[in-house]
Amino acid sequence: MQIEQPGFAPGPRRIVIVGGVAGGMSAAARARRLDEQAEIVVLEQSDYVSFANCGLPYHLSGEIKDRDALLLNTPESLGAALALDVRTGSRVTAIDRAAQTVSVTTADGTYTLTYDALLLSPGAVAVRPPIDGLDHPAVHSLRTIPDLDALDEHVTRLGRDRARAVVVGAGFIGLEAVEALVARGLEVDVVELADHVLPPLDAELAPLLADELRAHDVGLYAGVSARAITPGTDSAVDVALSDGTTLSADLVLVNVGVRPATRLALDAGLEVGPTGAVRVDADQRTSDPHIWAVGDAVEVIHAVTGAVGPVPLAGPANRQGRRAADSMLGRRTTPRAPVLGTAIVRVFGLTAAVTGANQRTLARAGIPHEVVRIHPGHHAGYFPGAEQIHLVASFAPDGRLLGAQAVGRAGVDKRIDVLATALRADMTADDLAELELAYAPPYGSAKDPVNMLGFVAQNALDGTTPQWHPTDLDDVLADTLVLDVRTTAEFDRGHVKGAMHIPHTELRARLAEVRAAAAGRPVSVHCGSGVRSHIATRVLLADGLDARNLSGGWLTLTAVRPDLVA
Repeated sequence: MQIEQPGFAPGPRRIVIVGGVAGGMSAAARARRLDEQAEIVVLEQSDYVSFANCGLPYHLSGEIKDRDALLLNTPESLGAALALDVRTGSRVTAIDRAAQTVSVTTADGTYTLTYDALLLSPGAVAVRPPIDGLDHPAVHSLRTIPDLDALDEHVTRLGRDRARAVVVGAGFIGLEAVEALVARGLEVDVVELADHVLPPLDAELAPLLADELRAHDVGLYAGVSARAITPGTDSAVDVALSDGTTLSADLVLVNVGVRPATRLALDAGLEVGPTGAVRVDADQRTSDPHIWAVGDAVEVIHAVTGAVGPVPLAGPANRQGRRAADSMLGRRTTPRAPVLGTAIVRVFGLTAAVTGANQRTLARAGIPHEVVRIHPGHHAGYFPGAEQIHLVASFAPDGRLLGAQAVGRAGVDKRIDVLATALRADMTADDLAELELAYAPPYGSAKDPVNMLGFVAQNALDGTTPQWHPTDLDDVLADTLVLDVRTTAEFDRGHVKGAMHIPHTELRARLAEVRAAAAGRPVSVHCGSGVRSHIATRVLLADGLDARNLSGGWLTLTAVRPDLVA
């Protein structure tokens, strides 16, 4: 079914696209595939209309050897393959909605271009934090090809003789940049305002990344901000932190986030939401029926919380571009799916990945949820090379999956992709338990970690195995008996102060001791990862005791509450 949309007369029409890269170029390519007669003009203010933004840190590190590999298309290649009129170095300065024109400024002057349909894909701009001295030549960002070139040239000049770098911002790009700079031989410190690296990650998983950074001699300063960058004595600059620390650096890289680039839309009177992003409908159409918008500058709906705001990810931008092209050309569009925010990052030998809502987001939104934590191997334990995955997931009381996160050295991407698909399909713990996933010893287990998440969630949600959580430890110590069912060797290496110790293999024969020690109180059980303590909890419940199992076990507890370990 085809529906004629406003702004199109029969015959040739002109589509003008402002901004290239992910959203704009996806729209341009799709529009051409749908309509061979349309005139399609792409206006890009930089010299690079189509490049792999996410690949920038990996060229900086040297893993992507050829810089030109990042340049996915050029005006010439797009003209030859798709008959697109791509004009780089062309900045759109104004939109006249009544006349349906845009004003374009180039090195040669200014001209006006008419449109039948206009697509805005301006992207985002780097947030400029309130740090004195950001204009010092030693300070860089990493979002564009020119940024990469300037940073790479600076690093090359420094050489490998104990040069120092400070990276401000430990988000996805910041951590990738840390790894790249270390690979180039620099000594690196990273500064993060949040209380842990990679703020979208749940706090209990972040210590794994922190340990990996320290293992590669990266200095970590979390919970503090950079206040000022001043000329240094023994290096290019000194970076003053909010806690009084001063870091010397030959190079500073600032990546603390982005904000929607919406000045053009605002000046044109298009509707913008409270987060500053352009408001669009399900077809990516703005408040003007002849103007569409996509990418980092537009509002999206978060699938779990329903929150509205920008999500600067390449995947959603590409899909939005395709949808906008369909809409501009009168095609039936697929339903717009809310955004899950699925993302992944490599931090040296570790991988961290997220999808859906994390625990903090769910708590702020007031969404009831149960958290389950497991630490399985990424493939069969009896096959050589099994690596542990630290996997956390949140479920609604009715069993629906709400979000998941994972950290590990192998198998993380596979599980998060499955869980992202499960989220999109509105799957429950029961569905995860029954998923049929590929199994052979080198690749997985007969009970895949995704299945195990479902099993554990089922037990927690239906009351088979009541849980307690690491954040409950103060109340647990005050009001319950803590029972450690690990081996004696594990207990001796470290334990919760005041915990009773009975290995789980001895528990059935020593139930009277537990009952006497509990003296009518609930029993809070834990082991290393939650598996043995699940068995112990079932034994205690069968004996009539009020027992519950620590979600994630000792591995999670020591990450969250190292202060209460003897």
